[in-house]
Amino acid sequence: MHPIIETQHCTLREFTEKDTEAVYEFGSNAQVNKYTGDKSISTLSQAKEIITDIYCADYKKYGYGRWAVVYKPENKIIGFAGLKYLPELQETDIGFRLLPQYWGKGIATETSRKIIPYGFEKLKLKKIIGIAMPENKGSCKVLEKIGLKLYKTSDYNGVGNTYHWYQLKREDYQNKVYI
Repeated sequence: MHPIIETQHCTLREFTEKDTEAVYEFGSNAQVNKYTGDKSISTLSQAKEIITDIYCADYKKYGYGRWAVVYKPENKIIGFAGLKYLPELQETDIGFRLLPQYWGKGIATETSRKIIPYGFEKLKLKKIIGIAMPENKGSCKVLEKIGLKLYKTSDYNGVGNTYHWYQLKREDYQNKVYI
């Protein structure tokens, strides 16, 4: 699989079915899923379904999706990062999930700083949003570091959770009113 984005410490590439165990590792981790609104997965078959029915389906349907984050020093998939089209909102969301032992190392910021230009320059997006629970201070901090601005706090998935909503518009990116 060819890399889509290279950073100093990571390679971002599309997921394949060969990544099932890695997706299981981060997808079944309660700490990783604590602030996502998603349930932890419990089987390898669920991990494979996420790869085929979500990641690969998004690549085919929208031309982009969440990518595997391969940590170069260990040649190991440590989570995902990337853009995801949210059809119910008609918006593109930037997101990242990493195994806890890689938190606080700047990896989410490093990869996201390469994803933003990819979204605006290659995909020609007009806006990129980010959605995070206020309690998820690490993710909120990353979204702010990469130039997204908080524009509202409200529910996202109809279950009554409160989320911070961030955005970066193409014109702000082009005018370097970011990063």
